[in-house]
Amino acid sequence: MNGLGGLNKSPNGVVIGLVQLKLPVIETRADIATQTQKIVAMVGKAKRGMGTLDLVVFPEYALHGLSMDIRDEILCDLDGPEVAAFTSACIEHKVWGCFSIMERNPGGMPYNSGLIIDDAGKLVLYYRKLHPWVPVEPWEPGNLGIPVITGPNGCKLALIICHDGMFPEMAREAAYKGAEIMLRTAGYTPPVRAAWQFTNQSNAFCNLMVTASVCMCGSDGTFDSMGEAMVCDFDGSIIAHGAQGRADEIITAEVRPDLVREARAVWGAENNIYQFGHRGFSAVKGGAGDCPYTYMHDLAAGRYRLPWEDTVQVTDGTGCGIEAPTRTYIKPME
Repeated sequence: MNGLGGLNKSPNGVVIGLVQLKLPVIETRADIATQTQKIVAMVGKAKRGMGTLDLVVFPEYALHGLSMDIRDEILCDLDGPEVAAFTSACIEHKVWGCFSIMERNPGGMPYNSGLIIDDAGKLVLYYRKLHPWVPVEPWEPGNLGIPVITGPNGCKLALIICHDGMFPEMAREAAYKGAEIMLRTAGYTPPVRAAWQFTNQSNAFCNLMVTASVCMCGSDGTFDSMGEAMVCDFDGSIIAHGAQGRADEIITAEVRPDLVREARAVWGAENNIYQFGHRGFSAVKGGAGDCPYTYMHDLAAGRYRLPWEDTVQVTDGTGCGIEAPTRTYIKPME
């Protein structure tokens, strides 16, 4: 149940609009300016079309397109005119907004960054993609973790980007930090359609968490993005789906964070986010709270290595025309 997409909003509901934005061609700074105004206009369209809307979500690459262009000319900054325009749109239309920029990084490759701006124009969530879609994407690996904020109507809200959602640890981390709704923005193309759907559903079910996800849509003459806006309830069921892939369509749904909280509190069977750290609590008091997972220990110790590590053939982006890096990753200060 999703309140007919938000037409019948409950006092506890959060109405989300997922914009299947038409895939643009971006070559110049002028193109960035034009696309910025397109996004601003779509914020207004979303709010006019659904007056109960709390949060409008734009896909990854909404501003830059899928060219993977890293020229400084088209990169953005948090204090740049594009973010200022998004901020003004959120204030004008009294709606929260989720946006995507390719962020200038003086110390290395650009960051693929996601922003959430509230209806008063405050930047409340700032995230850098942790798992760029290698070998295709040249973006610097994110270094800000997975922030969780208090969103509209008091919901706990997180954002991940595209390929991030293929790692179950990302959704688990968001839920562990309290997220009741996890956004996933993407630029995916049709070969990933099936994986997109079942990971959105599994990320929801395995963590008793709503997932709301959207891709770019249509063709830029080279790439075809698939739209595929999806809202999955905390039991994994799909409650809204832009399956027709219509460019610039806005898929809306009302979600209920209060029911997420209820399920997390009262479910016995399949309360997996709780049971993960309380194994076998029917047999031992409080359950086992150890960590029996070798890969977790090895990753934390800096010795993560697969049994087939030496056979992996694609370990950099040279096959996609990206020069082999020589700079090693520097872990951010704790």
